[in-house]
Amino acid sequence: MKEENDYSMFITTCAGRDAAKEIAKLLVEKRLAACVQMFPVESVYVWQKEVCDESETALFIKSKSVLFDKIVAAIREIHKYEVPEIIQIPIIGGLPEYLKWIDERTEGDGTGKSKTPLPPDPVRGNGVIIPH
Repeated sequence: MKEENDYSMFITTCAGRDAAKEIAKLLVEKRLAACVQMFPVESVYVWQKEVCDESETALFIKSKSVLFDKIVAAIREIHKYEVPEIIQIPIIGGLPEYLKWIDERTEGDGTGKSKTPLPPDPVRGNGVIIPH
């Protein structure tokens, strides 16, 4: 039986909604993520000795912990930032049915190729979930 800490939420930020959507779709299509939520955020940070205050889009990526390296590689492949924020937060508790749904929606090896088709989602239908 899987443990709850076999799952993680990964966070990254992008300069805008279009870049965030591109990453979200890539991760879901490759079956590296079950769901990606996007939120507008304001970030204050130091970059190249300057304090920056920027509008960004944060992505909350729900997946399996074991896919960390593949998620990082996929994000870095298309991310526009030189040093993107990519962090992993272990899930220490969750609705068992939701965690099972993450299992069903993600590919174990992250290739995006599966011998079995993606099972239909009885709650959300088939497709990428991108909140408005």
